[in-house]
Amino acid sequence: MLMPFRKVATSDRPLQFNEQWDIKELVSNRQDITAVTPLTADLSAEHREGDVVDVHGKLTVGVDMLCSRCLKPINEHFHIDFHEQFKQGKQPEELPEDDDTFYVDGESVDLKGYAEEAFLLDLPFIPLCSDTCKGLCPKCGHELNEGDCGCDNQVIDPRLAGLKDFFK
Repeated sequence: MLMPFRKVATSDRPLQFNEQWDIKELVSNRQDITAVTPLTADLSAEHREGDVVDVHGKLTVGVDMLCSRCLKPINEHFHIDFHEQFKQGKQPEELPEDDDTFYVDGESVDLKGYAEEAFLLDLPFIPLCSDTCKGLCPKCGHELNEGDCGCDNQVIDPRLAGLKDFFK
């Protein structure tokens, strides 16, 4: 998905980019992700003051994951806001701290890598089926969301284990 700077600068209206591509390789090392739909990018690029190209739009993707506590399947649809600024040329040595502009040496920039990065940053680090998920019992594997299993899960400090039966 190449965005040519010259074409954006000479256009009287924003350039539209609509593309879809497979991102299975991006998430192949994540064992909690079982399936992923192609990433769809609907982006718009327009020329701004100071030869800056403003690219904004939406990224959409569907991801099938496993809950990190109870291992139930989760089907999520992500609608990610995308907004980046690009400028053609070399990066100046002194930049203001709040400058988020990407400087590109070539005649065009490939937006695909930036879109994939936005997707990866939006993925949950620890996917949960709900905020109140109790997970699985560490002893018997019973799902604690369905009810208590009756296992004694009281953790006793090994240094004080000798005093466990002291008051019986």
